[in-house]
Amino acid sequence: MEIIRDPLWNNVAVDPLAMRLVDSPAFQRLRYVRQLGLAFLVYPGATHSRFEHALGTYHLARRALTLLDERGVLAGIPRLACSTVRIAALLHDIGHYPFSHALEEIGALHHEEVARPLITEGAIAEILRAEIGDDTPNEVMALIRGESWSPLQRLISGSIDLDKLDYLRRDAFMCGVPYGEIDVDRLLNSLTVVEGTSGPEIGIIEKGLSALESLLFARYQMYRNVYWHHAVRSATAMYKRLVADAVNAGSLDAQTLAAFTDEGLLHDLARRAPSPLLAALRERRLFKRAFQCPAGDLTPDAAEWIADDPSLTRRVEDALARELGLNAGELLLDYPTKTQMLGLDLPVQRRNGEVFRLTGSNVSAINLPKLAEEFYRSARWLRVFTCRPVRLERERVLALVTRSRDEVHEQLTA
Repeated sequence: MEIIRDPLWNNVAVDPLAMRLVDSPAFQRLRYVRQLGLAFLVYPGATHSRFEHALGTYHLARRALTLLDERGVLAGIPRLACSTVRIAALLHDIGHYPFSHALEEIGALHHEEVARPLITEGAIAEILRAEIGDDTPNEVMALIRGESWSPLQRLISGSIDLDKLDYLRRDAFMCGVPYGEIDVDRLLNSLTVVEGTSGPEIGIIEKGLSALESLLFARYQMYRNVYWHHAVRSATAMYKRLVADAVNAGSLDAQTLAAFTDEGLLHDLARRAPSPLLAALRERRLFKRAFQCPAGDLTPDAAEWIADDPSLTRRVEDALARELGLNAGELLLDYPTKTQMLGLDLPVQRRNGEVFRLTGSNVSAINLPKLAEEFYRSARWLRVFTCRPVRLERERVLALVTRSRDEVHEQLTA
C-alpha cells in the first residue's frame, strides 16, 4: 500500500492496482482541473482539484466496503464486485472538462460519456483487463453511469453515493465555510445490504436517517452559498459564453475540450480567440446582477429553456443586449441546470428487519423528499448579468422567460 496524505481524510491507503491507475496520464490531468471551477474567484481557498476528490472518494469506498464486510452483509457478493466498486470510485470523474461542470451547460458531451473511451480503451483499459478481468472496463463504466446490476451500485451513483460524501465535506473545508458538515461516520456505519425487488442492494438502517438529514441540509447550504453563489454563477456564465463563442467561430474544437487543463484552456483561448470577455474573467471583472428571481417565484417549468437550450439562450441574450445598448456577450442569462437536491429512492431497514422505501408517506419526523424539493427551489435563482449597470424592467424579463421555448423562437424570428 502507498500512503497519500490528504487534508480531509488524513492517510489515504492506495493499493498497487489503484496506484497504477493514478499514475496514468488521464488521471494525472485531474491535478490541473479545479473541483469547483471558478469558485476560487469568490472563495480563494477553492483551488482543490478533481485529483484530490477522486482519491477521497476511493478512500471512502474502501472504508464503506470494509465496514460492510465486518458486519457480514457482503456474504454472497463476489470479491470482484468490491474491487470494481473501488476502481469506479477512483475513476468516476476522469472525464471532467476544465473548470468542472460548466461546459456541460453549453451542450458539451456529459463528462461520464467523455470518460467512456478513457476507461474502456487505451492504458487504463489494459490495466483493468490484465489485473481484474476482460469485462472490467465496461463494468466500471456501468457503475459510473448508474446502469450496473451490481448490488453495490448505490455506493457509486445514488442517494448516498460516496462521491457526495467526499465533495460536500471537501468543498466546505477548502472554501472555509461551515455549511458542508455531514455525519460521514454515522452514514458509513448505517449502510447495509437489503433484499430489494430485484435482488440485494445497498440500503440504510433506520437509525442512520438523522445522518441522511445532515447530508440533505449540507447539500442545500452548499448549493445556496457556494455552488450557486451569484458571483460564482456570474463567472461561470462568462466562461460558458466565451468558450461557446470560440467553438461556434471555429477557434476551438468541441471534441478536444476534455483534453485541456484549466489553465491550458484559458491560454489556448487567449491565443486563438482573445476577447474582452476573456480579459474580464482573467482580471476578475465579473458581470453584475441586473435582475434576479428565485425559482420559487416562477411556475415549475418556466425558464427551463435557459438551462437546456444554449443556442436559443445566446440569441435571447444578444437581442436583449441590443435593446439595452450593449454589445453581444455583454448580457448573460443564467439559470442553473436542473438537478435533484437529493434523490431519495432508498431502502431503509427497521430494527425488526422490515424494509421500506423512503418516501413522504412513511417518514414520521421529516418528509425528506418534500423537503429536498423545497430546498432545491429555494437555492436555484434566475439571473441576468451585465458588464455595466443597466435599467432592466422586472416585468419585461418575467414576461420573456415565462414564455415557452416555441414562443421565444417565434418572437425572435418575427
